[in-house]
Amino acid sequence: MRIGVFGATGLIGSRVVAEAVARGHEVTAFTRDATRVPADAGQATWRVADVMDVPAVTEAIAGSDVIVNALNAGRDIPETIANAHVFPAAARSLLEALESHPAARLIVVGGAGSLEVRPGLQVADTEGFAEGLPANLGVPEEYVKVVLAHREALALYRLSNRRWTYLSPSSGRVDPGERTGRFRVGGDQLLVRADGTSAISAEDLAVAVVDEAELPRHVQRRFTVGY
Repeated sequence: MRIGVFGATGLIGSRVVAEAVARGHEVTAFTRDATRVPADAGQATWRVADVMDVPAVTEAIAGSDVIVNALNAGRDIPETIANAHVFPAAARSLLEALESHPAARLIVVGGAGSLEVRPGLQVADTEGFAEGLPANLGVPEEYVKVVLAHREALALYRLSNRRWTYLSPSSGRVDPGERTGRFRVGGDQLLVRADGTSAISAEDLAVAVVDEAELPRHVQRRFTVGY
């Protein structure tokens, strides 16, 4: 399978590249900054492509079976907050590019804020959500802009007729960890453990992405994974 990965140098994207290569897929890793291409590029093919440049993306993804959008909007929390608009903008760009490649599938790694804590009530809409971000996730209250931008992007995918899948980690924070290959899979509801917490490692999130690429189960749907 030919898999293209945007955001390939990031925490999640780099692990998606490694997971897909390990499973024997033909991987093209995209980055907008040529200086960030690893010195040891491994078995992936690295290309420079700006996801906001629709003609360039349209050309870059030609021949791909699956496109993975694992983009982040910055290299640290302040930069991500300042560039939160990137998430819906990237959605618009990729959806437009995919009009020329209707058979290709798009798998998006998004946010957890649009998951429901109960039917009809999303995490981002719970009382005191923004105020609780410093204690719960270690980010400033302004990070709510990122959460809402992810939700806006999801709405754009849902309105499209492309073959998209949106993966929400069932945790607001994803960190490096162990690749276990063992996690729960859900739909639009937040997955929590008995102690009320939720988590997923970046490695297992990558496993879920490549699992979905190999065996599509959520075309034009969102799903979540968590321990």
